[in-house]
Amino acid sequence: MKASDLGAKKQEFFVAYRTPNCCITVGENTVLGKDNIKSLGRVVSYVRASLRKLIHAYFWITVGSAFIALGLDLFLVPNRIAAGGVSGLATIIYYLSGARVPVGWTLLVLNIPLFLLSYRELGARVFVRSLYGALATSVLVELLAHRLPILTNDLLLASFYGGVISGIGMGVVLRAGGTTGGTDLVARLLHKYFPVTVGQGLLGSDFVVISLAGVFFNAELALYALLALLVTSKVIDLVQEGISFAKAAYIISVKPEEIAQAIFRELERGVTALSGQGMYTGETRPVLICVVGKTEESRLKDLVYSIDPQAFVFITDAHEVLGEGFKTYDKR
Repeated sequence: MKASDLGAKKQEFFVAYRTPNCCITVGENTVLGKDNIKSLGRVVSYVRASLRKLIHAYFWITVGSAFIALGLDLFLVPNRIAAGGVSGLATIIYYLSGARVPVGWTLLVLNIPLFLLSYRELGARVFVRSLYGALATSVLVELLAHRLPILTNDLLLASFYGGVISGIGMGVVLRAGGTTGGTDLVARLLHKYFPVTVGQGLLGSDFVVISLAGVFFNAELALYALLALLVTSKVIDLVQEGISFAKAAYIISVKPEEIAQAIFRELERGVTALSGQGMYTGETRPVLICVVGKTEESRLKDLVYSIDPQAFVFITDAHEVLGEGFKTYDKR
């Protein structure tokens, strides 16, 4: 194929496709060989997968932000429940100003300086996602504020359901790789500049906000705010870790091989053996680890103690078990 004459310069471009090397040539120079084409394909696939993950993350951050806004507008703010964090502080400011300072915009104004100060702590990706989440939450709180009915004036119901819905939203945002901002960022900053742990900083920050609610509202509302905060914290953990539908059993016995074979045969579950040493006796024995469903816990104990009545067994909740026989990991 000949190109048209471009000014004083005349060039000819020849594009050829030949097998088996699958090369693309321009003129006499090879531009893309077989390996280059494969590499380009991998790059395109990677970009597509990354874009899907990005869209997926921001979609769930938006969903989480919507839940937070619903919790605030339906239950917490109308009932003056300042359940810790920046949202609690924004609620206090809203009522102290005679409802003239909107909760949503107060959230944004309070959060932005905290994000800027915490940029290095968060990293670029989490910073951008968190900033988007803060903006989305603020906008949604304002959009929904005067468009939703007040579902209840019962403080107990408002504390519980406000905590549940807000906790779902915060948990979803955290799972999507963002943060909810607020006292979480304050806690990180306190940990960086003062000799306190993140947990202590978080507890202290929320305690200050709830104490302010007790001062400016009343002690009863402060107690309900504490209840809402506890519910929110528990729901966040449930969303992040999943509801426990499995049990992890640790078994120490003088008959580890027999117990392992019985579990394989009767429960069809895998068993892992770790080497353990009793610090009192100095004896070395295998420690068997087995993860089973909740409904299989009793069968497992019956099985173990039918083989070795002296076995030492302790069982814990196993959150979000991934692998054969349980859930598969969603890479999205």
